[in-house]
Amino acid sequence: VQLQASGGGLVQPGGSLNLSCVVSGSVIAINNMAWYRQAPGKRRELVARISVVNTITYADSVKGRVTISRDNAKNTVTLQMNSLKAEDTGVYYCNADLRLSAATVWQNYWGQGTLITVSS
Repeated sequence: VQLQASGGGLVQPGGSLNLSCVVSGSVIAINNMAWYRQAPGKRRELVARISVVNTITYADSVKGRVTISRDNAKNTVTLQMNSLKAEDTGVYYCNADLRLSAATVWQNYWGQGTLITVSS
C-alpha cells in the first residue's frame, strides 16, 4: 500500500497549485485523509484534514485559500491551493488512516512528499 502524491512545483506568489494523492494497493477502508507540510527548518504541520464523512479542518494559516476534497471511489485526496505565499513553501505530505483487511487495525500512512516552492 502506498500514498502517491503529485502536483508540486514552482509557482509565483499569488498563484495556484493543485495537489493530488492516491492510495494504491489493497485497502478495505480509509478514514481521515490529510495534507501536512514541512517548511525548511520547521516542524511538520497539518494543513488540512478531511474525514470519511467530509468533516474538514484547516490550519488557520491557509483558511480561505485552500480547499481539501476527497473521492472515495478513487481513493484520492486533493488540495487546491490559491493565493499562494512565500511562507507556503515546503514539502507537502499526504497522510491517511487505512485499514488493509478485516483482521488488521487502522494504520497511519504517509506519502513521499511533494515540494512546493513559492517564489518570484
